Amino acid sequence: MVLEENDSDSVFEPHITDEHVETQYGDVHCVMTGTVKPNRPVILTLPDVGLNHKSCYESLFTHEDMQEIVRHLPVCHVEAPGQHEGAKTLPAVYTYPSMEQISEMLPDVLKHFGLRSVVGMGVGAGAYILAKFAVSFSLFCCLNASQSVLQITDWTHTLPDKILTHMFGKDEIQTNHELVATYRHYITTTMNQSNVSQFLRSYNSRSALEMERPPLGANTNVKTLTCSTLLVVGDNSPAVEAVVECNSKLNPTKTTFLKMADCGGLPQVDQPAKVIEALKYFIQGMGHLSSASMTRLRSRTGSGSSTASHEGPRSRAHTDELQRGRTHSHGAEKHGHTHTSMENVSTVNQSASKSTEVAC
Repeated sequence: MVLEENDSDSVFEPHITDEHVETQYGDVHCVMTGTVKPNRPVILTLPDVGLNHKSCYESLFTHEDMQEIVRHLPVCHVEAPGQHEGAKTLPAVYTYPSMEQISEMLPDVLKHFGLRSVVGMGVGAGAYILAKFAVSFSLFCCLNASQSVLQITDWTHTLPDKILTHMFGKDEIQTNHELVATYRHYITTTMNQSNVSQFLRSYNSRSALEMERPPLGANTNVKTLTCSTLLVVGDNSPAVEAVVECNSKLNPTKTTFLKMADCGGLPQVDQPAKVIEALKYFIQGMGHLSSASMTRLRSRTGSGSSTASHEGPRSRAHTDELQRGRTHSHGAEKHGHTHTSMENVSTVNQSASKSTEVAC
């Protein structure tokens, strides 16, 4: 990566604002990191049910590669009512908002911080809220990280068990004991269980997104996301089918679908470097990061040995599959998708005629 010497050697310490923002449906907790700049979007995050912005996104935003992004783009973490760390139990008279109503809170947040454009990053329930917001307002670029929609209906388990089966597939629960135990700890010790139960009920009562893929070349007014969209899901996630279904309803000329090999329900935790890699090219494709800042990234993806040294044996498999994806693009086009390398993620908005599917 080409950086000024003082940028690469200095410690980046952005200004942090922690406050509650009043909306028509109650207060939401927000953490703003960095300084809003003209003509640059802000990354707007919403966590999944049972998580707060730390437990959902800390692995991603503290990763060394992510610093190249947050030096240029501020980040606004938004948490649904009562879903922040150490939250007090919501009053008994408070009616918890629906998922659509939570999406309607976001304009108040943007107005409060003076945000004119955002790149939305949502996981699970957060992705659904951002999608609702993007469909209704058609103003913002939306990044859906990990699972998008998934119904939680088994009420025979405890609250942490319900959420864990929402986040992780059966194989991951049975084999990745350390990760599952860590998130069980987060859910039980950092979150208010009563508030989480209300958010979960709201999530389970959500309506369908009611989106429809527009016909290629047709000038129709179908309801879908009009912004550039990146869908990311682990191939072992319980939400794979839901994300594939979501992808089938989006505009193929503005959508990139990234399915990560050997990855579970939380790609931003399991393989943050790969998610950041895709995110960088996605943001670059919208014209917000210079091509110079991608030099080090290309070097990493171009060398199987250097990638493996960074992320271990899994990355070698990812690199191999990425290379195979490049050679099978012709056959994939018959199914409405194009397998491509990470370098092509940034060009999808300008030249793709089919939904771009990246395997890594």
